[in-house]
Amino acid sequence: MAVKKEILPVQGMTCANCAATIERTVKKLSGIRSASVNFATEELTVEYDTSSLSLADILSSVQSAGYDIPLKKIRIPVAGMTCANCASTIERGLTRKIPGLYKAAASFADESVSVEYVPGLASPEMMAEQIIDLGYTPLTDQEPGEESTIDTHHRYQLRALWTGILFTAPLFILSMLRDFGILGMWSHALWMNLVFAFLATPVQFYTGFDYYKNGWKSLRNGSANMDVLVALGSSVAYIYSWIVILFPNAGDHVYFETSAVIITLIRLGKYLESRTKGQAGAAIKELLNLQPETVEKITDAGTITLPLSQVEPGDILLVRPGGKIPVDGTILEGESAVNESMLTGESLPVDKRKGDPVTGGTLNTYGVLTIRADNVGEATVLSRIIAMVREAQGSKAPIQALADKIAAVFVPTVIGIAFLTLIIWRLALGEWVPGLLRMVAVLVIACPCAMGLATPTAIMAGTGRGALKGILFRNGTALETAARADVILFDKTGTITRGELTVQDVIPLKKAPDNWLALTVSAETASEHPLGRAVVKYGESQGISRQPVKDFKIHSGDGLSCRIGKQKIRVGKPEWILKEKNDTNEITSQVQDLRQKGQTVILTEIDGQVAGMAGLADSLREDIPETVRSLQDMGLKTAMVTGDNRVTAEAIAREAGIETVHSGVLPDGKADIVKEFQQKGHRVIMVGDGVNDAPALTLADVGIAMGTGTDVAIESGDIILSGHQSARLTDTLSLARKTLTTIKQNLFWAFFYNILLIPVAAGILYPIENLPDLLRELHPILAALAMSVSSITVIMNSLRLYSAK
Repeated sequence: MAVKKEILPVQGMTCANCAATIERTVKKLSGIRSASVNFATEELTVEYDTSSLSLADILSSVQSAGYDIPLKKIRIPVAGMTCANCASTIERGLTRKIPGLYKAAASFADESVSVEYVPGLASPEMMAEQIIDLGYTPLTDQEPGEESTIDTHHRYQLRALWTGILFTAPLFILSMLRDFGILGMWSHALWMNLVFAFLATPVQFYTGFDYYKNGWKSLRNGSANMDVLVALGSSVAYIYSWIVILFPNAGDHVYFETSAVIITLIRLGKYLESRTKGQAGAAIKELLNLQPETVEKITDAGTITLPLSQVEPGDILLVRPGGKIPVDGTILEGESAVNESMLTGESLPVDKRKGDPVTGGTLNTYGVLTIRADNVGEATVLSRIIAMVREAQGSKAPIQALADKIAAVFVPTVIGIAFLTLIIWRLALGEWVPGLLRMVAVLVIACPCAMGLATPTAIMAGTGRGALKGILFRNGTALETAARADVILFDKTGTITRGELTVQDVIPLKKAPDNWLALTVSAETASEHPLGRAVVKYGESQGISRQPVKDFKIHSGDGLSCRIGKQKIRVGKPEWILKEKNDTNEITSQVQDLRQKGQTVILTEIDGQVAGMAGLADSLREDIPETVRSLQDMGLKTAMVTGDNRVTAEAIAREAGIETVHSGVLPDGKADIVKEFQQKGHRVIMVGDGVNDAPALTLADVGIAMGTGTDVAIESGDIILSGHQSARLTDTLSLARKTLTTIKQNLFWAFFYNILLIPVAAGILYPIENLPDLLRELHPILAALAMSVSSITVIMNSLRLYSAK
């Protein structure tokens, strides 16, 4: 049992009782040795058993008590990862050694690690040092003008590759010419073997240095990665060749060209793999390209050009026709049409004038605009979108857990199979050499690169493709869960309908005073409810003057009450107004008639007498019926959940083609509907506008928030759709399913490749004489080539997602 002590900052305490509450809550956790909260310093000191409790559990407990532990999130690019085992090693190493670490997620495909930690306990410098201790290189960009660590690393990789090619090419050619007898007997002299050794040694220990270094550090960290296999395989061929030179009775053939070609081929494969992986992350580059590198700032001395990074809030900027809006801001002068398709998906430019907000990354089409910078740097909408896409691309989908578990035991298993192969062939043929070559082939062909790339490259391509279409997946889990969902719940107002209510019918009742409608409009003036705003807007269009309102009160879920002059007014739901009233059949009949037409009805009561009613309707989004049909064709059950009454809700659902309706549901009740479906075994998607539907969006297996990229929708939901194009729902689920299919294809071929070719490399086909020698005796060089090709094949398969519609 390992006991860990942490001193964590806590936010939200206002008195000593808060401290006691946190202490009581945390002490209930299983695995807590002690917990003490200091209200004065706002710190929680906790000792816990790391085998049964994590910092995440403690954080969750503190949050459940109503308080918070502040976290910071960073992403560190890392060089030196060669397979999925390396990513696991980094995650374990950071989790064990760094205090205050909440979460670490390393991505082999993205070559980075995303870390959430408690500021003050941990720092980026501490994590960088730990990553170095683990045998990898954290990459950071330097100040402008200095050579970056990334450039240095890439330059070394390229230099090592070219060194390998330079020495391996003549070695391979000479070796083949000698083996085929073209050079003559003189080439079998000892000095020729020494030439081969001279050519092979730089490749073995310079081009292949990383495999030794990373392999050793991997073993030191208690795991084994692909570097161990490559170092072991190539070293066997290299050392055996030296034994032949030093002890001629040990054999008559050296295999320097085998070790050199293996290393160079794998190095070339990793280089091509790296370039191809870069294409999987192309979405980030495209999003970054939406930002201009420089801006024109207006000063008292005139206009100056400066880098985007130097813009500060409040700066006055000039945006010329055809230029990109550099930051989020407000137009001070000028008019233009701005193309906001990167945010909303709407291809038509939006007219903008003085006072309108503009968003960084959008395109100014024709006018000259002077804007004030409001949000700059990481605070802009575009930066937040980029951060979200980057986080999603570095996240893991649940399906990856299988690959991670297999990868953890794969390399030790392969090493065991390789040595078993050597022993079996030594016993079968009585010679070491055939067994050695097959052992090397097994070690080289079994590198689990394809397995490690199968899921993350597909996630990168799928989330990247989504981002370019205005579909933002928050993480890989959301993408995979969306692909497996079978029920989709729609909010009505703003999602299925346009959310723009208009008054359709106004019906005065018997004995209604002439001013009943004016009183209704006046009462609704103080209301922020969409129904109230629609009534006020109608009153304005009719030229109705409003009167002062007193004692205004909102009755949640029912309506409002107030006094206007000496009259007591109530406006709200018919069920609320008619409650405890007699002889209401005629009114109820009229209400039902309007509801049958899909209208929402409100009644006005003046001094206890029902005076009139208004029917309001919200128009259906034009593309909803087709979207619903497409989703149903995909096998999803569709349902609508709304606070509206049953008759109106059913009318809207009928028009949209939705199968099931849950009406009269308050915002909190929507989450209960989600729970009901889940308890029946369904995976539920909730679609809403990201604000009123927050509880349901949070509880659903996947919450999809629809809205403009500039509102709070970015902060809610597991998937965010920029704009209100319902057809994107179909695109979202289609893309999620294609991505999941691609992951399954990749995993199948990665597993199939290893399961099939390891026995082939071990020589299982050797007894079948009719087969080509290529299969009966798989040479290690071909094994190295196959290993590199398999990784690139997996990546190329993932990249097909970029062409998904």
